[in-house]
Amino acid sequence: MKIFVSHSREFDFQSELYAPLRSSDISTHHELFLPHDTGSTIDTHDTLMKADLILAEVSFPSLGEGIELGWANAAGKRILCISKEGAKVSEAVKYIASEMLTYTDSVDMLEKVRTKI
Repeated sequence: MKIFVSHSREFDFQSELYAPLRSSDISTHHELFLPHDTGSTIDTHDTLMKADLILAEVSFPSLGEGIELGWANAAGKRILCISKEGAKVSEAVKYIASEMLTYTDSVDMLEKVRTKI
Protein backbone atom coordinates (compact mmCIF):
# COMPACT_ATOMS: atom_id res chain seq x y z
CA MET A 1 0.00 0.00 0.00
CA LYS A 2 1.23 3.50 -0.82
CA ILE A 3 0.69 5.90 2.08
CA PHE A 4 1.02 9.67 1.67
CA VAL A 5 1.75 11.34 5.03
CA SER A 6 0.26 14.82 5.36
CA HIS A 7 0.89 17.26 8.22
CA SER A 8 1.40 20.84 9.27
CA ARG A 9 4.87 22.36 9.45
CA GLU A 10 3.90 23.79 12.86
CA PHE A 11 5.21 20.89 14.90
CA ASP A 12 8.27 18.67 14.97
CA PHE A 13 7.06 16.23 12.30
CA GLN A 14 10.57 14.85 11.74
CA SER A 15 10.83 13.38 15.26
CA GLU A 16 7.17 13.05 16.22
CA LEU A 17 5.82 11.58 12.97
CA TYR A 18 8.48 10.65 10.41
CA ALA A 19 10.94 8.94 12.79
CA PRO A 20 8.32 6.71 14.49
CA LEU A 21 6.82 5.74 11.12
CA ARG A 22 10.24 5.00 9.61
CA SER A 23 11.31 2.83 12.55
CA SER A 24 8.05 0.85 12.62
CA ASP A 25 6.96 -2.20 10.68
CA ILE A 26 4.57 0.11 8.82
CA SER A 27 7.50 1.33 6.71
CA THR A 28 8.64 -2.21 5.92
CA HIS A 29 5.18 -3.37 4.80
CA HIS A 30 4.05 -0.19 3.04
CA GLU A 31 5.54 2.51 0.85
CA LEU A 32 5.57 5.82 2.75
CA PHE A 33 5.67 9.20 1.04
CA LEU A 34 7.05 11.75 3.50
CA PRO A 35 6.73 15.02 1.56
CA HIS A 36 9.02 17.13 3.76
CA ASP A 37 11.71 14.53 4.24
CA THR A 38 15.26 15.84 4.10
CA GLY A 39 16.33 16.13 0.49
CA SER A 40 12.92 15.13 -0.83
CA THR A 41 11.76 16.83 -4.01
CA ILE A 42 8.43 15.37 -5.07
CA ASP A 43 5.41 16.70 -6.87
CA THR A 44 3.00 16.63 -3.94
CA HIS A 45 -0.17 16.55 -6.04
CA ASP A 46 1.07 13.80 -8.34
CA THR A 47 2.38 11.71 -5.44
CA LEU A 48 -0.82 12.16 -3.44
CA MET A 49 -2.88 10.99 -6.44
CA LYS A 50 -0.83 7.76 -6.60
CA ALA A 51 -1.38 6.96 -2.91
CA ASP A 52 -3.83 4.37 -1.65
CA LEU A 53 -4.20 6.07 1.73
CA ILE A 54 -3.66 9.58 3.05
CA LEU A 55 -2.43 9.56 6.65
CA ALA A 56 -3.04 13.10 7.88
CA GLU A 57 -1.72 14.38 11.20
CA VAL A 58 -4.22 17.19 11.87
CA SER A 59 -3.33 18.43 15.37
CA PHE A 60 -2.23 21.80 13.97
CA PRO A 61 -4.33 23.72 11.40
CA SER A 62 -2.51 24.21 8.10
CA LEU A 63 -3.60 25.82 4.86
CA GLY A 64 -1.22 23.67 2.81
CA GLU A 65 -2.44 20.48 4.42
CA GLY A 66 -6.02 21.60 3.90
CA ILE A 67 -5.33 21.95 0.17
CA GLU A 68 -3.78 18.47 0.07
CA LEU A 69 -6.75 16.97 1.89
CA GLY A 70 -9.12 18.76 -0.48
CA TRP A 71 -7.34 17.19 -3.45
CA ALA A 72 -7.50 13.79 -1.78
CA ASN A 73 -11.18 14.14 -0.95
CA ALA A 74 -12.04 15.26 -4.50
CA ALA A 75 -10.17 12.23 -5.85
CA GLY A 76 -12.07 9.87 -3.54
CA LYS A 77 -8.96 8.88 -1.58
CA ARG A 78 -9.24 7.24 1.82
CA ILE A 79 -8.16 9.79 4.45
CA LEU A 80 -7.15 8.59 7.91
CA CYS A 81 -6.79 11.61 10.20
CA ILE A 82 -4.84 11.39 13.43
CA SER A 83 -4.47 14.02 16.14
CA LYS A 84 -2.90 14.35 19.55
CA GLU A 85 -5.33 13.90 22.40
CA GLY A 86 -6.68 17.33 23.37
CA ALA A 87 -5.87 19.03 20.04
CA LYS A 88 -8.52 21.30 18.59
CA VAL A 89 -9.09 19.81 15.16
CA SER A 90 -10.68 21.85 12.39
CA GLU A 91 -14.35 21.05 11.87
CA ALA A 92 -13.79 20.95 8.09
CA VAL A 93 -11.34 18.06 8.46
CA LYS A 94 -13.99 15.99 10.22
CA TYR A 95 -16.21 16.16 7.13
CA ILE A 96 -13.63 14.79 4.71
CA ALA A 97 -11.93 12.22 6.94
CA SER A 98 -12.72 8.58 6.31
CA GLU A 99 -11.74 7.99 9.94
CA MET A 100 -10.50 10.09 12.88
CA LEU A 101 -8.15 8.75 15.58
CA THR A 102 -6.66 10.43 18.62
CA TYR A 103 -3.38 9.35 20.17
CA THR A 104 -1.35 10.13 23.29
CA ASP A 105 2.22 9.46 22.09
CA SER A 106 4.10 7.92 19.17
CA VAL A 107 3.70 4.35 20.47
CA ASP A 108 -0.07 4.82 20.79
CA MET A 109 -0.20 6.50 17.36
CA LEU A 110 1.59 3.59 15.68
CA GLU A 111 -0.61 0.98 17.36
CA LYS A 112 -3.78 2.76 16.26
CA VAL A 113 -2.59 3.42 12.71
CA ARG A 114 -1.53 -0.22 12.32
CA THR A 115 -5.10 -1.39 13.03
CA LYS A 116 -6.53 0.88 10.32
CA ILE A 117 -4.19 0.32 7.37
